[in-house]
Amino acid sequence: MTDAPHVWVVDDDRSVRFVLAAALGEAGYRVTAFADAAEVLAALADGRLPDLLLTDVRMPGDSGLVLLDRLKAAHPQLPVIVMSAHTDVASTAGAFRGGAQEFLSKPFDMDDAVALIERALPVGRVRTPQPAAPPAPAEGEPALVGQAPAMRELFRAIGRLAQVPLSVLITGETGTGKELVARALHRESPRAARPFVALNTAAIPAELLESELFGHEAGAFTGANRRQLGRFEQANGGTLFLDEIGDMPAALQTRLLRVLAEGEFFRVGGRELIRVDVRVIAATHQPLEALVAQGRFRADLLHRLDVVRLRLPPLRERREDIPQLASRFLAHAARTLQLPARNLSAPALERLRAHAWPGNVRELENVCWRLAALAPGDTIGPADLALALPGAAAVPAQSDADWAQALDAWARAELARGTPGLHAVARERLDRTLLDAALALHGGHRGDAAEALGLSRNTVTRKLGSSRKRR
Repeated sequence: MTDAPHVWVVDDDRSVRFVLAAALGEAGYRVTAFADAAEVLAALADGRLPDLLLTDVRMPGDSGLVLLDRLKAAHPQLPVIVMSAHTDVASTAGAFRGGAQEFLSKPFDMDDAVALIERALPVGRVRTPQPAAPPAPAEGEPALVGQAPAMRELFRAIGRLAQVPLSVLITGETGTGKELVARALHRESPRAARPFVALNTAAIPAELLESELFGHEAGAFTGANRRQLGRFEQANGGTLFLDEIGDMPAALQTRLLRVLAEGEFFRVGGRELIRVDVRVIAATHQPLEALVAQGRFRADLLHRLDVVRLRLPPLRERREDIPQLASRFLAHAARTLQLPARNLSAPALERLRAHAWPGNVRELENVCWRLAALAPGDTIGPADLALALPGAAAVPAQSDADWAQALDAWARAELARGTPGLHAVARERLDRTLLDAALALHGGHRGDAAEALGLSRNTVTRKLGSSRKRR
């Protein structure tokens, strides 16, 4: 992306800078963010110049309109977009009078903002479509990527929440990237210069977890030959990420609750009261409310941790992100292994999109590493996927067995619950699933879908009508 258009974003609100940088980076732009006009003027003095600049109006020091005047005096051809939450006559008139290309009102839709930048770029600097396998991200680019609506909303939430010292609970299936969210919250927060400390509570034996969290004094137990600082002290001033919090033993839940409430604790075997300033971010793939109902997790601790909840969607809910993720993983793997770059063919990408991904993004990353190491050519086709993802080279031969197995499990569960009219429920869901699949495959054409299913068009129309009424 070295020849991609370079956009400068100027805003004193770190969350706005983060969200814009993430969206523009995903759209194929190079982005540099500045907190105020002074930083921009210093960069210009060093001989740097962007292709386009976005600036807020109200900032500490020189306002965006003052910056606009200085930019136009020195670089009259530079396109500038002024943005403001205060869309009044004075702001908009001042912006256009000063030579602004466009005015962007806050809050704005991210897609609209990207489209506006595309239109405002000088001729010859319009972003060109990215290749199928773009290079891996440069150092410092956001580790979280995605263009699915759920991911864009997540990026916006991170940008907002990074600035406030609230406890955050991140939920999501295993392998979705919960630690990446926690790291992004820390990296974009005022605590960024202080430590980020991560601990997987499920990976530490219960008898050692207390010492890991709170530290211990010399002689506190057999083998404790010297004082050991715990993760809370290591993270003082920064962020402590507690992964798989649902596996924490009950006794430690009580101690953790006190730390969250009072900001103080004793080391194991110690008498000195330790005070810390730590932002705690927790994560789990388990339904904590169900654990509370079962008496396995404290309700008051859940309330302390769950001040704000962020849900990370599984990969099957963001399949449109698979090409971008796969390209990044393949490029990173090839660079690390010092192998030629690999590209995924369109049919191979379709097979990846069709996969269920029970292991989520982590599974996709592992598959890409295997493909980088094992694929014989530079372009990976469906047949090559069998090397890294068994059954993905074609429609899986075991799909019938899997479908019957899943149906059996579902039927047993519903029968155990005493679901009434189960046969009718199953028939309705089967009809709806087949109809939706056939219509999607044939672009919504009912006649073609009916022919593919071996039904008459009238039957398809009737079933669709009854299905919609039941929905």
